[in-house]
Amino acid sequence: AELARRYGASIWARVGAAERIDAPVSNQFVPGDALPGGLIGIDGQRAFETIYWLPEQRALVPGDSLLGDRDGGVRIPPETWLRDTTPRDFKRSLRGLLDLPVELVLVSHGDPVLENGHAALERALAD
Repeated sequence: AELARRYGASIWARVGAAERIDAPVSNQFVPGDALPGGLIGIDGQRAFETIYWLPEQRALVPGDSLLGDRDGGVRIPPETWLRDTTPRDFKRSLRGLLDLPVELVLVSHGDPVLENGHAALERALAD
């Protein structure tokens, strides 16, 4: 809320998540909508988690749906973070990401993948 006031920014939230945000939400979206700056919100398969696709940069910003691993790639979150699904089913639910020409994976936890992001995704989502 403070940043929105300070910079006159609008706050976007996924439909159903606005009430969870302690700030004035000015716009809501559903996965698949085109967002400001050309971003596309994709269902992150965890509660109200949204993965953002930046097509111009060929960058995926997965929030907590994918984490950096210690080998320069990505991995799914620990099983304790998954609700009502198994790791195998969670991986399957994210396989649509493999249709994107991903070069970068900009994770919230761990090191980003700055090249060959698609190959890192393939490894992370394999059975």
